[in-house]
Amino acid sequence: MSWDAVIVGAGPAGLSAALNLARARRRVLVLDSNRPRNSATFHAHGFLSRDGISPLELRRLGREELEAYPEASYETSPVELVETSQAGFTITHKNGVAEASTVILATGLRELPPTLPSLRAFYGTSAHSCMECDGYEYADKPIALIGETDDLAERALLMSQWSRDLIVFTNGVGAVTPADEARLAGLGIRVDRRAVTDVAGDRSGITGVVLADGSTVPRVGVFVRPQYEAVLDFAASLALHRDHEGLVLVDPDGRASVPGVYAMGDVTPPGPQQLIVAAGTGARVAAALNRDLLGFHEAPPVR
Repeated sequence: MSWDAVIVGAGPAGLSAALNLARARRRVLVLDSNRPRNSATFHAHGFLSRDGISPLELRRLGREELEAYPEASYETSPVELVETSQAGFTITHKNGVAEASTVILATGLRELPPTLPSLRAFYGTSAHSCMECDGYEYADKPIALIGETDDLAERALLMSQWSRDLIVFTNGVGAVTPADEARLAGLGIRVDRRAVTDVAGDRSGITGVVLADGSTVPRVGVFVRPQYEAVLDFAASLALHRDHEGLVLVDPDGRASVPGVYAMGDVTPPGPQQLIVAAGTGARVAAALNRDLLGFHEAPPVR
């Protein structure tokens, strides 16, 4: 069977695109590895009518809605290779091979948090990476921001909306300029450049940040600034145009540099976004793809 679209990834972006394409009576197949990076997160926030829902529950509800449409199919089957073919694209996945006129990449990102031995035990409960998702629950509480990137000051300024009892730990790597440090100090936010070795905690959650000198700085929550990797090894043969962070460059409607390939969600600039933003992007890309299949649009090259 040949599909109008194969969607790789079943997060909010992929499922939203699939639902809208199915409702346009497009034959659509969704392939997913079922390993979302937010699988350890208990609650997702900011999604209208679903505030506080588990991300895994949100995915389950989305799959159930999609499976009600005969035009759509969903498989938990990691994609191994996507390549161009006479029909458009050949998608090799764990369960077989699919042919499609178009492909949508919605795989998201692989999260690489700071290397702290105990961090994973608290991730999703008192350790987080998305301040927009989880900052509200830490309003006016003593929290930490740990990272090794050059945007820590910007992120700390955003976090000050929820709490100014905040310490920024650079682990001796992250860059905070003297001017930025002075601005943060004006808000009561400290910068600590000492090496971080771990987080401390108990059954109640995180209790502090452990430093290389043996001291522990008391905190009740930690936000980390991870590094990210695009999960696109299977699409290497397409030679898509990407930015300096490896994210797929697209036009405003998700068209990538290879005709017939679309990308959306976290795998496109600017990277990680809230779930509701990803879902909205999926609907927009589906509308554009549907019109493109009717020949309404001649896409300019994406550079």
